[in-house]
Amino acid sequence: MNICVLLAAAVSVVAAAGSPPPPDTPDITGLWDTGSGGGQVEIYHCGADLCGRLADAAALRVDPDQRDVRNPDRSLRDRPLLGLVVLRDFSGGPAQWRGGPVYDPQTGDGARNGVLRLREDGRLEVKGCVAFVCRTRIWTRAG
Repeated sequence: MNICVLLAAAVSVVAAAGSPPPPDTPDITGLWDTGSGGGQVEIYHCGADLCGRLADAAALRVDPDQRDVRNPDRSLRDRPLLGLVVLRDFSGGPAQWRGGPVYDPQTGDGARNGVLRLREDGRLEVKGCVAFVCRTRIWTRAG
């Protein structure tokens, strides 16, 4: 066997062994600071999809018994904010998920179409759209 071929093979093996493994698949599950009045949302698996609920009453800086009083549907205004599902049925990945609805209990606004995108800086871009009007928020990992 040619010495050049052996040398090239050896260099390839050493280079491959020294290179870092591919990055792990991004995981957005866990607790996120929303930047809205101290609110936190826990993103979790709901079946094959991802959902998010308001979590941690202390972080929300609200009474744990506070209700969804800004909901446009009067029949839902008595439900508690703590544990309220605000993101539903997101699928995709590894760095972007689509789904909806997205619900903002601070305003009572809801969007049918949402996008969650994990940015390179580790923050989560949360976008909700109604028709052609979209609103984007940036969340950071809690902790």
